[in-house]
This record gives sequence, C-alpha cells and structure tokens, in this order.
Amino acid sequence: MILGIDMGNTNIVFGCIDNDKVYFTERLSTDRAHTDAEYAMTFKMLLEHHSIDSDEIDGAIISSVVPPLTDTIIRAVEKITGISPLVVGPGIKTGLDIKTDNPAALGSDLIVDAVAGVQEYGAPLIIIDMGTATTVSVIDKNKVYMGGIIAPGIRVSMDALVSTTSQLSKVSISKPQKVIGRNTIDCMKSGLVIGAACMLDSLVQRMMEELGYSATVVATGGLANTVIPICKQQIIIDNNLLLKGLKIIYDKNAKK
Repeated sequence: MILGIDMGNTNIVFGCIDNDKVYFTERLSTDRAHTDAEYAMTFKMLLEHHSIDSDEIDGAIISSVVPPLTDTIIRAVEKITGISPLVVGPGIKTGLDIKTDNPAALGSDLIVDAVAGVQEYGAPLIIIDMGTATTVSVIDKNKVYMGGIIAPGIRVSMDALVSTTSQLSKVSISKPQKVIGRNTIDCMKSGLVIGAACMLDSLVQRMMEELGYSATVVATGGLANTVIPICKQQIIIDNNLLLKGLKIIYDKNAKK
C-alpha cells in the first residue's frame, strides 16, 4: 500500500492505494501556516480513522503545485511513516509524451491526471480538473499530451465577483433549480455553476473539432460532482484519478 498526496492551492488530496483498490481519499484545506508536525498529526488521525497503521504503508509519493509547502509535507510524511516520499518533478519517469512548448513548465497535477487517464481510459482523451483553477488537458490518439486550457475556478470567480462589487456576497456552490434566477443568490449560482458547465461543454466540443475526432472525456477535482452532471457532453467523473496517477508513477520509479 502506498500513500499518495496531491497538494493544490486550495486542497490537499490524501489517500492510500494499492494494486487492488483505493482504500480512501480525503480532502484537506491547504494551509501555508501549518508546520510539518501539524500536518503529520492530521495525516496520522486520518490513517487511524480509516483503520490503517503506518506500518502498512510501503511507500509514498507527492505531487505539488505549492512549492513553499512541499518540504513541509515531505517532513510530515517522514514523521508518521519513516519513509522519504518520491516527489513528482524533474527526473521522475512518467511515461507521458509531452509536446507542449515548455514541457518542464507543465504542472505536476496535470501530468498525474494524464498518466492515470491514459492508462484507465485510453486515448484520445480530454481531462477536466476542477480545483482552484479549472484545467482541461488534451491527449491525442497517439497518447501525446498536446496542451489545454487554464481558466479561473468557480471559487476564484466568485471571490473576484464579490471583492469587486458592493452588493454581492458569497453563496454556496450548488446547482440552482433553473438557469434564469429570480433572486440574487440564484442568479449568482446560475452564473457560476451553470456558466462553468456551459464553458466546459463548449470547450470540449471545440477541442474535438480541433483534433478532428471524438475523445473520451473524464473529469476530476473537488467541484466535478457539482458541475459535471449539468453538462450536456458525456463526461465520466473519476474522483480518484489523481491518486491512481500517483500510484502508476510511483510504480515506475520505486526501487524494487
């Protein structure tokens, strides 16, 4: 069993997986003020909550888009497991053929998503990840990572809207009953949630037109369960995609 951690700007995905199953995944708030000891205590409590002893963990791997916290999380993992985790980055084998202008600049979370997506669903493939940013990645029929888009995530859009207007307040991110809102809250929900779904539908359609053929579409991320069911495109939700990708990359790099 390995411990997989994906550190994003808003959430940290933390879970255990082996060749047979995903044991659990949890989402924690990313807090740059926390120390390695505080993260270690949280990780230890989550393992205990899922009845997993740290001795059962054979390895660990981290992907991170928050460089200032990476070393903190490494030390936290070492405190509870005694294992020095692999970190997705330069020198790590992924098996992914990347043909962007600057492959070294590609976020580790996008790489992990793509590695898992190609193995689980084949190619061509379009992967949506709904976190702090909403990203859409395209892998062509030859399993080449071509590129994609980065857009503000729903919460980022709401924060920008609220901070630059005098009469709008934050709302819960949930599906509105109708597209045409009849009060301020429903109007905001419709703009944020249904607006995101419409954006994704159009992006997927345009990407397939640009590819010249259809592709499987997979979505993951904290807000996928809220937005994707509203989309008109056929999109598979895989909440464990990141953890699966971390396991695949770990297996490619771990010393036997």
